[in-house]
Amino acid sequence: WPTKRTYWRNRQVFVRHYPTPKPNALPPFSSLPQVKIEQMLLDACKKAGVEFAWNTPVSKVKTTPDGVTVTTESEQDWTAQYVIGADGSRSTVRHALDIPMEGSRSKNSYIVVDVAEDEEHPLPLERVFYYDHPGVGRDVLFVPFVGGWRVDLQCREDDNLDAYSGIEGVRQWLPKVMDAKYVDRITWVSTYQFLQVVARNFTDTNGRVLLVGEAAHLFAPFGARGMNSGIADAVAATNAIDTALSATDAKVAHEAIEEFARIRRSAAEYNRDAAKQALAHVQKRSPIMQVKRNIAALIAPYWERAGVWLDSGPYGPRSGPTGQSAGKY
Repeated sequence: WPTKRTYWRNRQVFVRHYPTPKPNALPPFSSLPQVKIEQMLLDACKKAGVEFAWNTPVSKVKTTPDGVTVTTESEQDWTAQYVIGADGSRSTVRHALDIPMEGSRSKNSYIVVDVAEDEEHPLPLERVFYYDHPGVGRDVLFVPFVGGWRVDLQCREDDNLDAYSGIEGVRQWLPKVMDAKYVDRITWVSTYQFLQVVARNFTDTNGRVLLVGEAAHLFAPFGARGMNSGIADAVAATNAIDTALSATDAKVAHEAIEEFARIRRSAAEYNRDAAKQALAHVQKRSPIMQVKRNIAALIAPYWERAGVWLDSGPYGPRSGPTGQSAGKY
């Protein structure tokens, strides 16, 4: 999308327009649904010759100093020198290795709604964020994607979720924040709380399983640190395994895996803290944060940096962990 806007209730406090990108160049911002990204990754894996074993859930993982045995629910054993655990937030691999997650959960909930666009009368392609939307008195984020919109409503801690969640709940508040026609265009609704957790270790005691992505960490989605850091994890894991397999010294091999675990866990802690800063900004529990937000909203028409702060605050810092070769994630 070429434009982003931020409102304080019904008053615009920030806007930025980006130039039209050159042909064959990426736009300033773009949103892709998860199903699209998964399809792209699947196509890339097939092109690279990756073999898939569908419908074979893992039930057990056992490591030794020499390798890994993965057992599926059909009692079939798969052996390897190293395994990358990339099986998501409910990771069977992590649980099998008895590696706990450490961190916290947000007290309030969020409602996420996808709606299909009206192709004959579409809305402008703009990412729009409201502090205390005048229609519902809660923060609301609108993000366009191909063929539709994602609407994110931040509930209060004392809200009755039944009044806001589910199709019927959404049908009550959605017309208060966008054209009523979108009520009949709802395609998906989800309710969730943010987890801010990191695995205690990113590898097992034998250094044979490497955890990546949501098997290793879960963040609030501010700043797009979840998938991006998961990709960085995967790159670091494959590099570490390549080094370990090429090593003629067992100590060098072990150190490569340990270095992966240390660096990527450090990055995960940084990303968790960065997402925590964004949460603190939008949840306004701190009286100091409330005052800062109110003052910024008052002076934004006269001081651009105040508007920039209000716009960027919900996404956390732009910087990344130090000592990372994989960029800012």
